[in-house]
This record gives sequence, C-alpha cells and structure tokens, in this order.
Amino acid sequence: MKWLPALLTCHSLLATDLFDETKTRTFFAFDQVSIPHTQNLRLEMRQPERHPQNPVLKRGAPGAPDAKGVQFYGSIIRDNGRYRMWYVAFDDDEKSRPASARWRAAYAESQDGLTWEKPRLGLVEFHGSSANNLLNMGGESWGFINLKVLKDEQEPDPARRYKMTTHVYFRHQTRLGTLLPFVSPDGLNWKPVRDVRPLKAELRKEDLFIPGFHFEPCGGLYQWDGFFYACGQNALAGIQPYQGRVSRLYRSTDFENWAPTNSIAFVRDTQHDYWGPGRSREGEQNHEGISVWNRGNVLLGIYGRWHGAAEWKDVRVDLGFVLSNDGLNFREPRHEWTFLKRGDEGAWDQGGVLQGQGFENIGTRTLVYYGTWDPRPTGGREAPRGGVGVATLPRDRFGDLVVDTVNEGPGDYQLPKVDAELVTASFEPPASARFWINADGLGRESRLRITLLDHLEKPVPGFTATVNQSGFQTPVKWTSEGRPPARTRLHVAFEGSRRADIRLSAIYLGRP
Repeated sequence: MKWLPALLTCHSLLATDLFDETKTRTFFAFDQVSIPHTQNLRLEMRQPERHPQNPVLKRGAPGAPDAKGVQFYGSIIRDNGRYRMWYVAFDDDEKSRPASARWRAAYAESQDGLTWEKPRLGLVEFHGSSANNLLNMGGESWGFINLKVLKDEQEPDPARRYKMTTHVYFRHQTRLGTLLPFVSPDGLNWKPVRDVRPLKAELRKEDLFIPGFHFEPCGGLYQWDGFFYACGQNALAGIQPYQGRVSRLYRSTDFENWAPTNSIAFVRDTQHDYWGPGRSREGEQNHEGISVWNRGNVLLGIYGRWHGAAEWKDVRVDLGFVLSNDGLNFREPRHEWTFLKRGDEGAWDQGGVLQGQGFENIGTRTLVYYGTWDPRPTGGREAPRGGVGVATLPRDRFGDLVVDTVNEGPGDYQLPKVDAELVTASFEPPASARFWINADGLGRESRLRITLLDHLEKPVPGFTATVNQSGFQTPVKWTSEGRPPARTRLHVAFEGSRRADIRLSAIYLGRP
C-alpha cells in the first residue's frame, strides 16, 4: 500500500506539521447544515481501505480470557501519548453458565495505533492467575455484551474522570438487555455509578437505570450540550412503529440518573413500512446503534447496515455513515450508502462487521477501527468470533465537493461556463480566528478563492485569499489583519482552467 510508509511515520508528522482537527470547528464537504448553499458542485463520498495487517488485535490463545472472542463493540481513545482500547473478551470455557458470565471487559494499548499489546494488569484472577488484561469492574461478573468509554475532561471528581456505558442483561420473563454505567479514575479500575449487584451475571430489575424493556446499548457514548448520550438499538416502536431495529438515544446530565424518555436517532427509509410483530429480524434496518466521533460542532457516526432475513443463516451486516449537527437527529450524507462492506467469504471479517467507537487522525491518514461478527451461526453451535480491524482513508477526507460540469455544454439548457461555488452557514468566529483548507488537486490552474462575508453575505473588505496548494491543513492567508464581524460566512469559488481537478474535503476554523 502506497500510504503505509506515511502512516508508519505518523508521530513526527503529527507533532511537527498537523494539528488536532477535533479542537477546531470543521465544515465537512458532506455536511449540508454547515455548507447549505452550493452551485454546480457535487458530493463524492470515499470508501476506506482495509489495513493489510488486519486484524490488528486478534483472539487470544486457548485458555485466554479472549480465546473465543474479541468483540469490538468497544472504544479507542488517544490518552497522554498512547492509544487505549477497551473491548469485550469471550473465553472458551463452554461449561460456564450462564454463558454471558464469560463476557468480560478487557484492555489493550498501542504506541502507534496499529501494533497492540494486551498488558498483564494484575487486576482480576482468571483460571488461577491475575496475569491477564481483564479490567477490574468492581469484583463482579456482569456479562458484558457491548461497552463504550469516554474520558470526561470537565469532570471535577478525579474518581469519575473515565466513564463507561455497557450492555448487560436483566431477567424478566426472558433475558432483556439494559444499560449499566461505570466510572473510573484511570480507565482500569471501575465501579458502577450506584451500589448495584448482579444476580447470576444479570442486573436485578429493581436496579435498572432506564425503563424495564429491552434496549441494547451501547453502540455509542458521547457528550453534547451538557448531556451524556447512550446510543443503542431495539425493535420497539417510537411514536410510530418501525420495521426492525432502530437507533435510540437515552440521556443523562450527571451520568447516574438517566431520563426515562428517549429519542429515535436514525431510521432507514425502508423501516417506515412496518411488517408486523414477530418479524423484527427481517428487512433492511439498523444494527446496534451509532458509534460517534465528536468533532465539536458536528458528530460523525458509523452504524450497522443490517440486511435481514427470516433465518439467521441469511443475515448479513455492513457499515453505514451518518452525521448530526444537533446531537439528536442523524442523517446519511449519501442515501443508503455503504461505508464499509463486510469481508469476503473466508476472510476474518466475513458475514458481518461491527461499529466500534474508535476514530483517530494519525499522520496523513484517518483510521476507523471496527470489529466483526458473522451472524449466520447464531442460534447454533458456538463459533469463534471477533478481532479488531482498521479501515483507513486520507486524513479527514470522508467526502469531497468537486465541480459538476453537467450544466456546461452546447445543449439548449446549458451554458458555456458556469460558476462553481459554495457559501457556508453563518458562524461566530473567535478573535484572531484562523482558517485552513483540506483539499487536493490544487495548483496554478486549479485554485480556491475564499472570501469572508458578513451574515447578510456582503464581502468583508480585506478578507479575500487564494489557495492553490494541496494539503490537509493549508492555511488561508487574508490580505487584512483586522477582526471579522461578529457573524460571518465563507464564500468559496472553484477557479482556473483545471478547476475540475479540485477536491475540497473540509474547512477548519480555530486557534490551534
């Protein structure tokens, strides 16, 4: 792969040349809320490549805590110069009952995001030894199915700095999924936010955090506008019935008390036609909620594209791409588009892929971490599952705006040449705000002319610049040193005889 050397030298690039875009405001090419106005531009989304070393984290040897499964319904966080991974480990002791007791929270670390180690933490005894990578979850065996972790930099209590939401079970007439949140000072030693205890690896009904029906968190965990949100799935109706699994949100202001009301985060168009009870496995639907990359002003998300069937042997799962500007409502930038397709038959990720919450910009690449689950053996003999893979694309280039020449030509309704341009939504820039362009295909005859506008779209004197150099973070250099208006917009024109070569991926605003 031609991009591999650049990725392997990522730390020097990141330290000397590239800032952290998550600390800026980003206008992505595919975000029609941030860039609502365009003329003669079209959007082209990009599908990532699989890393040649996949899976970068594999199942353990026989007898290990993760010998049967590495289920990456987990998280990856860059924390103090290292990459930290939390995942679900599934052992090979098939005599254990209930089976969910074998599903434990585990941990791995990496210096480069590609080579991962399972440290011997010495926290939990397993098969007579504590030399393993299992996390201390309060001395209990909860039977985790999914988990997500975030580091809350605004938390005043150091003992609650790290937060985790999990999917565990509780007993009704059958075993139902539910939410259980944990906190930790270091990401290794955890305790539930309330003094609750499991009953045969299940949560007691009187200890529930959300209403007592089936809900499978946690596809995603994020903070937005003062709230914590846990995103997951179930097949229950919202304000109207939907076919199969929908992505649903629960919220909390303190991570301990969770509101009983919920919201539907995303429903595919195919789910508006309800097929009736008893058919929740069938049809095109969501799978396991939305994993989220919080980019400050916008949330990027990966969701499971469930291709359902009446029998498990015919079910498949791919991954789709969504975004949100309000923290509640997610949408696809391209209708029914597959971001990452499941692996070919015989591959380690055949049958189905999972949306772990792991997104990192490392050097010149964006890494999206994912897991795997082949749904076809479900209900039969237990099959090994899992591993963690990497899908990668050029840094922050999920999609591009390019010149659309369809309106140019000799036809009756076409013109010899038409402008190709965009205008952003208005925003309030900080003092001494700077802008950068993430674009390719720029040169002497393919350039971007950028003009700062006020809220009513009048040009601001002295704030015009031309960018003709490709790059992930090419600075915009204004002709003025003045301060922009309190509410501003950007106008970007695609110019030059080779303007069709330009691919604009993102505009950054901030003070890194």
